[in-house]
Amino acid sequence: MSEDRYNKGIKHLKTMNPDSFRNLEKALENVAPDMARYVAEFAYGDIYSRQGLDLKTRELITIASITTLGGAEMELKSHVHGALNAGCTPQEIVEVIIQMAVYAGFPKAINGLYSADEVFQERNEKIE
Repeated sequence: MSEDRYNKGIKHLKTMNPDSFRNLEKALENVAPDMARYVAEFAYGDIYSRQGLDLKTRELITIASITTLGGAEMELKSHVHGALNAGCTPQEIVEVIIQMAVYAGFPKAINGLYSADEVFQERNEKIE
């Protein structure tokens, strides 16, 4: 069962942002290699694989949540890549982050926009 969860998770990760997961595996290999497997199995194999929401919606929700947390710029950038790969437009991502200013404050929303803009520039994405 664990292998099935892992494979389902890897399938989603390959769609969204395979480089990000490989980087996570590499970064954790010396300190906690099981953590990368937990991410693949639980977050992506169990949660992202659930019925009811499409991948695009899940990524927008995740971007909103990470924005409100603050201090997780690396993860936010990874999910901005994932959202773009799942079919989100840069404008949709920007609107979600701006919406978070109401609930998390302007500093967190502005920092989220900086992170999103880094990804947009890297990918040569334009805001319409």
